[in-house]
Amino acid sequence: MKIAFAAGARLNLMPPSSPRRVIFLNRFFYPDHAATSELLSDLAFALAQRGFSVTVIASRQDYETAATAFPPHDNINGVDIWRVWTSKRGRQRLVWRSLDYLTFYVAAAWRLWQLTRAGDIIVAKTDPPLLSIMVAPIAWLRRAHLVNWLQDIFPEVAEALNVGGPLGRVAFRLMRPLRNWSLRSAETNVVVGEGMAARLEAQGISPERIRVIQNWSDGALIAPIVARQSELRKSWAPNSRFVVGYAGNLGRAHDVATIVEGMALLQERAIGPKDDIASKIMFVFVGGGAQRGKLEREVLKRRLSNVRLHPYQPRELLSETLGLANLHLVSLNPKLEGLIVPSKFYGIAAAGRPTLFIGAPDGEIARLIDETGCGFTVAPGDGKALMARILQLATDRDLCASMGAQAREAFDQHWDKSRAIAKWETVLNAVWLGGEEALTTRPSSQ
Repeated sequence: MKIAFAAGARLNLMPPSSPRRVIFLNRFFYPDHAATSELLSDLAFALAQRGFSVTVIASRQDYETAATAFPPHDNINGVDIWRVWTSKRGRQRLVWRSLDYLTFYVAAAWRLWQLTRAGDIIVAKTDPPLLSIMVAPIAWLRRAHLVNWLQDIFPEVAEALNVGGPLGRVAFRLMRPLRNWSLRSAETNVVVGEGMAARLEAQGISPERIRVIQNWSDGALIAPIVARQSELRKSWAPNSRFVVGYAGNLGRAHDVATIVEGMALLQERAIGPKDDIASKIMFVFVGGGAQRGKLEREVLKRRLSNVRLHPYQPRELLSETLGLANLHLVSLNPKLEGLIVPSKFYGIAAAGRPTLFIGAPDGEIARLIDETGCGFTVAPGDGKALMARILQLATDRDLCASMGAQAREAFDQHWDKSRAIAKWETVLNAVWLGGEEALTTRPSSQ
């Protein structure tokens, strides 16, 4: 079933002088530190400053600590925030996570129905998955404009990770037609990579309804600093060390095994025949995620003394958190290429640090690294190649610094927050004004 929305016809329902009213839906929002929360918070606050009337519907939960409860209603920096009740069973078991999703769907749908007026723009993110299926009929009934903001493509992500086994595969086949209907019924679908755009086109979504806006970081908040000037570096790692960092979520989409193998090989090299370079390399992990426990167990099991683990740090310390490392790791399961783009890459570039990507050599991040010369890519499962690249950059500090400088230069040209916000404003204004011609050709993300 396909419902075609006539964008221009509905614009007459709102007077031209009305503020551009946007309602965002996502489980997490400021001050939560989840990646989707930080991106949405950046966009929502910026749009409010630019004259949009902005409302956010989120849950009362904190991503990392389920016991934390945010107030049900708040207004921060001009953004009206409605936080709905959900269950708090956590992410460790599929059945409990599904219950958390279900309660958010129901509570958010009711709040959205109450808040939406004709002519509003509803922007549905993808946490929880398939949120667009719930939002699309409400947008249609309320005569609102629907924009989907896809940080990942579900259920394909779940299928690639074999979530739910055979029963899950059956359920996902039933979900996909509904998902595709909700994407076709949107006035535009914003994706974060060209590979994701291609995936949607393969599902029959018209290119005219797809817009690529890459994720971003805040170049004013995150600036390159000399590693030894980081206060966290002074506390966590001696200045003589070459620090390999991993900052953010370590989830099911990421490759822990290759990282652990690389760390173990470097430790063996350091304690074998004396290797001054290997003995100076330290790994620092900052954050959490579904595979954080697995990483901790492997570190203990293998008695890795070259690893330090720390919790998430406040966002205002991002420059120091990212700047304490000489080099950062990013990984993605190759099965998820075109379905997810790791957003931590953009913060690393803002910090002026090179990226060592563990993933498909023809993937989105690998392509950006090749185009900008800001790091290297190694294949998943190749711990020896990972070790070799780390040793290369630890030995050649000038090369490491040069790649970091190229990362920041590329960031300033392509991935700074101000550039992404401007692209978002163009999309929303086109939707608001019925300017379909502005969206008839998907522009380059560069």
